[in-house]
This record gives sequence, structure tokens and C-alpha cells, in this order.
Amino acid sequence: MKDETLINSPLGKQTFYDTVYDPSLLCPLPRDKQRQAIGIADVNLPFQGYDVWNAYELSWLNVKGKPLLAIGEFFFPCQSPYIVESKSFKLYLNSFHQTTFANLEDVQAILEKDLAKCVGQPVKVNLIQSKDYASLCLRNLPGFCLDNLDIETNLYAVDPSILGHAAELVEEEFYSNLLKSNCPVTKQPDWASLYIHYIGPKINKESLLKYIISFRSHYEFGEHCIERIFMDLQKYCRCHKLTIYGRYTRRGGIDLNPFRSNFESFMRNIRDYRQ
Repeated sequence: MKDETLINSPLGKQTFYDTVYDPSLLCPLPRDKQRQAIGIADVNLPFQGYDVWNAYELSWLNVKGKPLLAIGEFFFPCQSPYIVESKSFKLYLNSFHQTTFANLEDVQAILEKDLAKCVGQPVKVNLIQSKDYASLCLRNLPGFCLDNLDIETNLYAVDPSILGHAAELVEEEFYSNLLKSNCPVTKQPDWASLYIHYIGPKINKESLLKYIISFRSHYEFGEHCIERIFMDLQKYCRCHKLTIYGRYTRRGGIDLNPFRSNFESFMRNIRDYRQ
């Protein structure tokens, strides 16, 4: 049976791009169905965190009719009952392009109000003006790069049972640029870099990289992929403390970056070289 919320969303459909402010374009999607499938109960989440969206094509008009630009950072709490569907988010942001606002603060306030109404929790918005773009920088994620491991694999369907660990207790940071999954509606690929910080039994790096690669033919939204990885590593690797951070490449001028942790409350909005 098809999910009615997806059927009613603009994903995979021909769309008219409105350039006049219209908050009705936002389409919420419930988190609970996908979470239930991997053993997460919304009433008692095993992690804290947020979904960071970066918007690079945000523009509006000032009172003189002059276009202004900003890069938008949007922080959606993972406790929200809904996520914002990505295409509807793009369409909503496009609707600002020919709309007049008195100042930057008014733009920020209306974004926070509309997005909070959409997802059911307060949303933090930070607008970076063009004069401050020089302060932004690109960097690699911290830790050991798993991609340097010389492995052999033919596993392209998610199988967490391949994950292995030793008895030795350690603290380690890993990252990989090889995470790739697919949108469950449009079937388009979602490319991402993945950061893992954990304390617990030493994870076998080769099996971890094979597990990450196994998402290559998997169909699931990015937020749910990151939560699936969190739950799998916690279960099969017995991590005492765990952080998972996904940095997805942009599509249509926005990128998604879910952060989940049971011991860290915040990680910088680190743009990597593919973003």
C-alpha cells in the first residue's frame, strides 16, 4: 500500500515554480513509520540531534526592489513528529524570490514560523549574508578515512550482520565518502559523507566500510538512513556511546545533514568538499 503522505507530496511530479511567498507549498512527512521499522519508538528516542539543511539559493527583494542573497542554515530537531519533504522545501524557498521583506530579521522570523508549523517543533534559522561568505570554509570530516582500506565486496543490499567488533574498548572517529542511497520516490541517488564517533568495543574497520557501501542500492530518505546506521551500530557493535553524522551533497540548491548522538549535543555544520 502506498503512503498517502508521499502520494500527496510534489516528489516525482511536474511542478510549477511559484516566485511569490507561499507557505502552503511545505509538505510534512511523518517520522514514525520509518522509525518503527527499525525499532525506534518516538516516545523514547535512543538519541538526540537535529537535521541541518543548507540552502544556497535563498533570495528575496528589499523595499526598493533590489534582490538580496543569503545562505540559509536550518536546524530541525530530531524530536519533531515530521520532517519537511525536500522538494516542497525547495519550492517554498523559491517562493521568496519575488517577495518583498523589510529586513533580514523579518525573513528569518517568517522562515522559523512556517517551518515550525510544518514539522511540529521549533526550528532554528541562521541566514548568512553575502558579505560574510568569505568566513565559510570547506574541510574534510575528522577522523580516519575508511575509504583508504583495500577491501573486496559484492554486497549492495543492507546487511548489518556483517559488522564485527573486538573485546578491546576504544574511542575512535571514522569517516567515509562512499555512502550512497536512493530516494524511495524519485529513485534518484543520494550521495553523502558519513562521520562516526564512538566509545565501546573496537569496530572492525573493513566490515564497517562494507556495511556503508551496502546502502548503495537501498531506498530510504537520508534522515532514516542515518538513524538506521545508528541503530545497527549500536546493536551489532555494542557501542556504549555513539554519534552518526551524514553530510549529503546538494540537490536543487539544498543539502541535508542529519546528526544523531547519545552523548554529544552538537557538531559544527561542517561543509565538505562535495558540498
